[in-house]
Amino acid sequence: MDWLTDPLQFGFFVRALLAVTLVSALCALVGAWVVLRGLSYIGDAMSHAVLPGIVAAFLMKGNLLLGALLAAVLTALGIGAVGRRSGLKQDSAIGIVFVGMFALGIVLLSRVPTFTTDLSNFLIGNPLGVTPADLWGALAVTLVVGGVLLALQKELLLAAFDPTEARAVGLPVRRLDSLLLILIGLVVVLTVQLVGTTLSVSLLITSSAAARLLSRSLKKMMALSALLGTLGGVSGLYLSYFLNTAPGATIVLVNTAIFLLALLVRKRD
Repeated sequence: MDWLTDPLQFGFFVRALLAVTLVSALCALVGAWVVLRGLSYIGDAMSHAVLPGIVAAFLMKGNLLLGALLAAVLTALGIGAVGRRSGLKQDSAIGIVFVGMFALGIVLLSRVPTFTTDLSNFLIGNPLGVTPADLWGALAVTLVVGGVLLALQKELLLAAFDPTEARAVGLPVRRLDSLLLILIGLVVVLTVQLVGTTLSVSLLITSSAAARLLSRSLKKMMALSALLGTLGGVSGLYLSYFLNTAPGATIVLVNTAIFLLALLVRKRD
């Protein structure tokens, strides 16, 4: 059992395990909606669209996380507004807003005299660099997002899959759609800060997609997504420790392998 307990003597490894577990649960909460609504593109788009907020906050010596959150909210509202006013499908609206925000970030980034460690760590992420404050922040966001989704689950389901009926019973469909996009943006910002863009998208989409193949209800899908994400995260961290590989990328590869296994199991059913 030494292989299991040896890494636990390091505080940074234990914090990384806790972070991956929390992030897996958090991503499972919104990842199910992302997969069911066909919004898989939005995870990657959001993780890049927050760039102008991060860079602007850095230039003004402000809080990078708050800058990213503001950019995520503006991106979510912008996607909803472009989709409604243009009549384009949501993936087109996501692409338009995402590219515009990312370009703005690049322009602002050109004003940064040097590529600093703080900025690169926020964009790339490092599970082994998670602090206790990061963990408390992740727990708080998980409770808030989970509470909102639990309280509005029926309304969100009706607005997502039968908007005509939702409007007929008086539900604010547009506001519910915008709220869902904002929650996704909030989760993406937090997970990008903790574990990086690549792992954030993997936990948001890959684990939820695997759970979708193996479950038939939203609640079961969320629970299974959290379980698979945690399994992939813990396994990937241990593999990266013993193989001396990048932890984020290793976890992504393990999650991908879990998805392929789920796909094989589904085909046999």
